[in-house]
Amino acid sequence: MATIIITGASRGIGFEMAQLFADEGHQVLALSRNDKPISDLKHKNIFTFPFDLAQPDDLKKLDDFLSKNWKQVDVLINNAGRLLNKPFLETTETEFEEVYKVNVFGVASVTKMVVPKMPKTGHVITISSMGGVQGSMKFPSLAAYSSSKAAVITLTELWAEEFKETGPSFNVLALGAVQTEMLEEAFPGYQAPTTALEMASYIKEFALTGSKFYNGKLLQVSSSTP
Repeated sequence: MATIIITGASRGIGFEMAQLFADEGHQVLALSRNDKPISDLKHKNIFTFPFDLAQPDDLKKLDDFLSKNWKQVDVLINNAGRLLNKPFLETTETEFEEVYKVNVFGVASVTKMVVPKMPKTGHVITISSMGGVQGSMKFPSLAAYSSSKAAVITLTELWAEEFKETGPSFNVLALGAVQTEMLEEAFPGYQAPTTALEMASYIKEFALTGSKFYNGKLLQVSSSTP
């Protein structure tokens, strides 16, 4: 059974993934700022504590947990994200930075901490968006969000090159619209073609098997645009 870290696990895709992995017997560290939804599951295979990947003190908590409890990490899923739907000229510098602190810098910080604890066969998956894919259809008011999701696509390619001899493998999934609480908050009333559970099931399988076939790759996981 694998040891798996999932960020952004309090709701949506991350919440569903944590349960799917744990039900199969894998050991899951489910991280989010609000750990109550995960704690309330009282699942024997799920560990959790409040975690904000933009806070250095919380990164220290992660390091302490791994040092005391897990000899290695098999899978890291960088799923946490911040979505801002606001016209560019109305977006403050602070708001722009807050998106990047979670979607780019936080992803980089967690990955930097976890990779040394991963075997050559390990797999790091970062969740991006179709809005961050060069040449895809773009939408107004998503300058901070979509550009941050573009950044982690290139980061993934760079990591795969830098660690190609030692592992782990790195891949990035650019998701289309998925019906999650975050989507509903940003786009009230919009109905996505894919549920959080459906997408979580796909990512779970890819996390466990995808590194055999892919490294440094962007996979577009969308049946529609966005």
